[in-house]
Amino acid sequence: MKTENIKSLFEQFEAIVCDYNGVECWSARELHTLLGYTQWRNFLQVVDKAKSACANAGVNVADHFADVSKMVSLGSNSQREVADIMLTRYAAYLLAQNGDPRKKEISFAQNYFAIQTRRAELVEQRLLEHQRVLARAKLADTEKKLSGVLYERGVDGKGFAIIRSKGDKALFHLDTALIKRRFGAPDNRPLADFLPTVGIKAKDLAAEMTSINVQQKDLYGLNPIEQEHIDNNTAVRQMLVERGIYPERWTADEDVKKIERKLKSEEKKLQKKPSQKK
Repeated sequence: MKTENIKSLFEQFEAIVCDYNGVECWSARELHTLLGYTQWRNFLQVVDKAKSACANAGVNVADHFADVSKMVSLGSNSQREVADIMLTRYAAYLLAQNGDPRKKEISFAQNYFAIQTRRAELVEQRLLEHQRVLARAKLADTEKKLSGVLYERGVDGKGFAIIRSKGDKALFHLDTALIKRRFGAPDNRPLADFLPTVGIKAKDLAAEMTSINVQQKDLYGLNPIEQEHIDNNTAVRQMLVERGIYPERWTADEDVKKIERKLKSEEKKLQKKPSQKK
């Protein structure tokens, strides 16, 4: 396929994207002509195959193929209502995969929607990584503030490390050192750097609770503050377990520092001017 044809098809596919209930969709009525089908009834056979593929994949068909109606113009300057189908990106991808591969438009669509689907997956993954980095930064800030509060109440750095370790034992029902060994985390690195996002947020919530309660209850010294932190981690654990989430069953996530470096590297590349890119 020539470059100008590819560019033309790309622009046409982009032009008919619409928003349906907050979801990026394509109208089957508009898409079927772009895919080289002149007869709607023939195109519906392809739609049925795509629906079957969707169902066989264990995906709810109704979530991706929405039956709607639309008004079309007739030659006599009148309009009539016709049936249409709103297709999500995934539905359009399946439809292209089940179309006539001899049509150059179908060949283009197969690649177009495959790339679009992959792009969405990459965006989703990056968002999840970004959220985890933000959660880790929030926990570091919370623990820094808590350390300052405790220092004013007679707890030094060594005491704070003991309190934090006792909190981990209450949350995980396992020692911090044991969890690190299970995770393959270095001894000199914080456990939180290898926790999934929910684990980071659980530790953050418990630390926030301790910071507030230590001040409200006017606690001083290692023993009462240690017990307060244990109680708060126990409460957070109980809430998680009640929802079927067991902290001791979590598996290690990728080193958050590595993810942070990767995200920053990607941002720098995006910020470069076109002339600077190699």
